[in-house]
Amino acid sequence: MKSKSICKFIFLVIYLSGFVGCFSSTKALKVVDYTDKRVTDLILTKRVVGKKDWLFFSTTKMSLFLEGNIQGTVTDYYGNPIEGVTVKAVADMGGKDINMETELNAVEENAASFVNLNFTPGISDSQGLYKVKFSLPVVDDEVDVKGKLIYNPGWEQQKLNLGKTYEPQLKQSSFRIYYNMKTGFLAFGEGVRPVVVQPVGEGEGRMKKLPGASAPAVKQEPAQEAPKQNNQTQPAATEDDIFKAFNF
Repeated sequence: MKSKSICKFIFLVIYLSGFVGCFSSTKALKVVDYTDKRVTDLILTKRVVGKKDWLFFSTTKMSLFLEGNIQGTVTDYYGNPIEGVTVKAVADMGGKDINMETELNAVEENAASFVNLNFTPGISDSQGLYKVKFSLPVVDDEVDVKGKLIYNPGWEQQKLNLGKTYEPQLKQSSFRIYYNMKTGFLAFGEGVRPVVVQPVGEGEGRMKKLPGASAPAVKQEPAQEAPKQNNQTQPAATEDDIFKAFNF
């Protein structure tokens, strides 16, 4: 009887400790932003990453995650905001987060799915602003994840189905998010980005054949002709016309 009561007592203590741990307040989020507002809305949260079965009970394993948004803008060649363009983020499988299952000691079968579910695609609004939501694991008080931003990934299919769509000038770009909980250092790097130029002017000699394409020209709508007025002025009546009216 004593052994059973001791086992129940141990089970109750472990269960309560796990229950309290699920709702314990996390550390205050310290942020030293070096991203120029590219990464926003940061919070720390705890999530279940696995469970372990014991003789008479099972326990869940919690881990800390950093959540927030990667934001940017979508415009046309002339800086006008464009609405409805999808931006997708994909984690780099060759980065540090590929070992997340090992780092977190997760034992559930779908633990590796966290790698694929870290990012939620964003869609640009009427101001051209998009936000890609992320949830990344904190390992050894750090978040260090590499990935790619893909701009309007389905534009070719949209053009085929709808006949018209937005083709991105830049198809994709690499990025890296780094955060240190102790120092609050937050950094966001975005790979090598192409700078678009166009040739201008006439030039002389070899400069006349300067390679490169110009930006697409803006098609101007033809000016509408002024509507013809029905009330046109009548020609002045002659003297003979006046006398004819009296039947002379």
